[in-house]
Amino acid sequence: MRVKITMVCNECKQRNYDSMKNKKNDPDRLEMNKYCKFCRKHTLHKESK
Repeated sequence: MRVKITMVCNECKQRNYDSMKNKKNDPDRLEMNKYCKFCRKHTLHKESK
């Protein structure tokens, strides 16, 4: 049930983080505040395809 996902910065659109999620527990796309090394600040990161 666990799948690999990639997190994308909302501001610069860079793919920064890889993670795993359980599709059964989290059917929607994840959104998290994480540090972007390209923007050099904490920004909203969303799950990409």
